[in-house]
Formats: sequence, structure tokens, C-alpha cells
Amino acid sequence: MSSRRKFLKDCGTIAGGAGFSYMTFGRNNWTEVKDKPVSSSKLVLRFKPYVLHLKHVFTLASGSRSTTPVMLTEVEFDNVIGYGEASMPPYLGESHETAGSFLSKVDLNRFSSPFLIEDILNYVDQIAPGNYAAKASVDIALHDLTGKLMKQPWFRIWGLNPEATPNTSFTIGIDKPDVVRVKVREAAPYKILKVKLGQGNDREMIETVRSETDKPICVDVNQGWKDKKMALDMTHWLKEQGVVFVEQPMPKELVDDATWLTQNSPLPIMADEAVQTLSDFRKVLGVYSGINVKLMKCGGLHSAYIMIKMARASDMKVMIGCMTETSCAVSAAAQLSPLADWADLDGNLLIDNDVYEGVTVRDGKLILTDKPGIGIRVRD
Repeated sequence: MSSRRKFLKDCGTIAGGAGFSYMTFGRNNWTEVKDKPVSSSKLVLRFKPYVLHLKHVFTLASGSRSTTPVMLTEVEFDNVIGYGEASMPPYLGESHETAGSFLSKVDLNRFSSPFLIEDILNYVDQIAPGNYAAKASVDIALHDLTGKLMKQPWFRIWGLNPEATPNTSFTIGIDKPDVVRVKVREAAPYKILKVKLGQGNDREMIETVRSETDKPICVDVNQGWKDKKMALDMTHWLKEQGVVFVEQPMPKELVDDATWLTQNSPLPIMADEAVQTLSDFRKVLGVYSGINVKLMKCGGLHSAYIMIKMARASDMKVMIGCMTETSCAVSAAAQLSPLADWADLDGNLLIDNDVYEGVTVRDGKLILTDKPGIGIRVRD
């Protein structure tokens, strides 16, 4: 936490004021955190558990799943509501129970203005260690709220060009060849594919994808390779197959091996599990070619923005990624996408029960909306 505060010390936050009314959920099943009487000029936090259903069983090096638990959040101020989300795939170590316990301790009533983003997020961060997805849900809702109050989307508040958004990759999970072929055909609108590897059938996976398309591919090994020489051989073979980068090929603990691989690989080696929060950033300098920034890992948009700026200042590549998420968290991350070399913001496209509408994909490219805040609305 002290490391986060040190990084945040030099980062300012834009603030302003205006009014904007916005659609909200009904109050059924929401838990409201309110320790004392609250006027309309105080911040109110609400949260509700939800379960995302994937269109296909999702398999990567560490296992398979067909659902992902999320916590939906709201932060309200002067009858304006900002929306947030915590996505909690198993490997993060968070759950409905842990997120609910953490969020129950968050008392935003003490703050008189939602524009005190620095103070609010420092307070939230100090409540308990970890819980980064839960913290991200507050951060995202706060950004959505303040953007609505300013009547501006956050990409515009940050001064980013919406035309500079990258193409988003579409993820192909590990599966049998006939299922992989179906997934590749379903991904026809996308210009780049992200293929999961690391379960021993890597060449078969790539060859199957290549039997259907010659589109650029990036691969995510999810720490599945244990031997650096084998990993180097694979990077050379993957380059021949039209792969553009390799994400987290080896266990994050093998720092020396990862450094050697990055130095010798013909492809960029991106850190994912090895870099989660601001405090991890210095650990990956000189070890990887770049970083994959995810809101659920680092605690939200505020920290993600700083991590991207730090990476750019260090001449590192940047990828903006996601978990299995609704359009809430994906649209929030998309606000940062003009700063990234690559985007992997397809988590909302992999589910069949999204409760929001937001960022869209046109001809493979992320299309930001002019809606204020993070650019979403609740589905009818």
C-alpha cells in the first residue's frame, strides 16, 4: 500500500461539476453500505453478487470453467449513479464472500465529493491488503460517476484520441481441434486472435487455428512452460506461424529464466501474472518486453493509468486486458485503450448474460462511445 501511495503522489486527477441523470437498477438484492443517515450530497455505495455464464467452457493452462463470479457495484451522489464491477476468476483468490466482506467495510459517507478520487482510493486501499478486484469495483464506479458529473467520457478527460483504439483480440481457449475450428469461425469479425497454450498440445492448437485462418495470432501460455530452452524453441516456431507476441510463457517465479528468454526471443515476451499491481512494476523492468494491465489485478483505472504511463516511460510495450467481465469493466478498460499497443478486451463477448451495453467492436476495432463516464448503460 505504501508503494501505491508513493506512485500516486505525483499523479493528479481532473475534476469538475455538472449534473447528469442516468438509468439505474432496481434496489432489490443490493446491499447498501450506510453507517449513518445520508443526505443527497454524500456518497453511497451499493453492491450485488452476480454470476457470468460463458458461451463456451473456457480452458487455459491452469484449468477450465463455465462461469465467473462478479460483484456489481454502484456509487451514488446527488441522484447520479456510477457503475462498477469486480470480476473474480478463481486464480485471483477473491469470491462473492471476500468481496462482500471487503465492500461492507467501505464507508464512502465520510467523503463530501466524488472528485476526491485520490483520497477515496487511498482510503479504500488501506482498509485491507489484497482484494484488488473489489477495490477495482469501487474505482470503476467512482470514475463512471465523476465522468457523468462532468458530462464527459474518461478517454476525453485524459485527452486521448478515440480513433487511436487498437483492434481487440478474440480469445480461443484450449480445446479439441473440432471445437477450436468452430471458435475460430465464430471469431471471423476480429483481426487478431489470442490463443491459449500451455497444456502440452501447443503445436496442435496453433496448427488447428492456422487450418482456418492466416490472421495474426498472439498466444497466452499462462505460465505453462517450465523449461527456458523449450520456451525459446517455441518462440522461434511461433514466429514462423505468424504469432506477434507471447504472454507469460513461464512461471512468474522464474525471473532469471524469463529474463534470458526475453533477451533471446524473436518475439516480445509480455508479463501478465508477473505484474499485477503498481508495486510489481519495478520487478518486471528488464525481465519482460512489456506488461498486460488488467483493472481487476491492479485495483482499477487510477492505478492502471499510472502503470501504463510508467511502462511507456520505460520503453515497454503495453497491452490492456481483461477477465471474463460484463461490458461495465470492459468499457472502463477501453477508455485507456488508445494508450496501448494491443488490446484483449473481449471478456464481455464470451458471456451470454451481460447486463450492460457499452464499448463495441466494429471490423475488429474497439469503438468508444460518447456516453459520459465509462460509456455504458444498463440493458433494458
